[in-house]
Amino acid sequence: MEEIKVSPDYNWFRSTVPLKRVIVDDDDSKVWSLYDAGPKNIRCPIIFLPPVSGTAEVFFQQVLALTGWGYRVISLQYPIYWDLIEFCDGFRKLLDHLQLDKVHLFGASLGGFLAQKFAEYTHKSPRVHSLVLCNSFSDTSIFNHTWTANSFWLMPAFMLKKIVLGNFAKGPVDTKMADAIDFMVDRLESLNQSELASRLTLNCQNSYVEPHKIKDVTVTIIDVFDQSALSVEAKEEMYKLYPNARRAHLKTGGNFPYLSRSAEVNLYIQIHLRQFHGTRYAAISSDMVSAEELEVQESHLSCNQDSEDER
Repeated sequence: MEEIKVSPDYNWFRSTVPLKRVIVDDDDSKVWSLYDAGPKNIRCPIIFLPPVSGTAEVFFQQVLALTGWGYRVISLQYPIYWDLIEFCDGFRKLLDHLQLDKVHLFGASLGGFLAQKFAEYTHKSPRVHSLVLCNSFSDTSIFNHTWTANSFWLMPAFMLKKIVLGNFAKGPVDTKMADAIDFMVDRLESLNQSELASRLTLNCQNSYVEPHKIKDVTVTIIDVFDQSALSVEAKEEMYKLYPNARRAHLKTGGNFPYLSRSAEVNLYIQIHLRQFHGTRYAAISSDMVSAEELEVQESHLSCNQDSEDER
């Protein structure tokens, strides 16, 4: 139990990357918590948005790996927002506060939906240069909770946690996936009733992504072939919505591949970000693009091509 919490990597992350708290709204109770690591001169970093049960810590493996390669990475945790427009407005203010013009967004589940909605919200004055969507969705109706979305704020915390835990994998899983689930349950326990109720409200209130507004955004879709909270239909809908997206498939990994299959997910993120090297939207400084990193990516791509050929 709690293998991740006591791991050297997690403890190194907690001891070396400071947690910052930022208020950008008139309401002082709306506090963004974030880890900002890597070279601060990069103006187009990659920002990680967590799922309903997640906090800014859940992406510690990505923060450590990507900053080690020279990327600027921000992992954040949302304040309490009850509506998508309110969230998008708050996130825009946060980017203004951090003096970031355009960013790359990695969103897991709800985080991916919010990333798409933010790209859509800012489409007239774009703030999102690219999206990496991990086990994500484009229409909240898939959860069949739209009719209860407005009553989550009334429910006690234990009931909300039960709703979230109902989507976690059941049955036998490998050790890394079990450790990831334990860690996410621990993170879920750290959220209070309002935090959880507001996230579930955003996750389930009737809304869908309008793809024509974000057709110019570069997209990579990461999903798993094994058990996850998303139905096959929801995944197919994402492929239809983004026909030109790069697809990164993991045979296994469950709901939280960024924890249970972090090495593969980190490589897919690297490959996604690599296409922006040498442009003003690079998330890495040009002097940090090492030959070794490119070599690793080339070998990974050729391995993937070989496996595709075998199929």
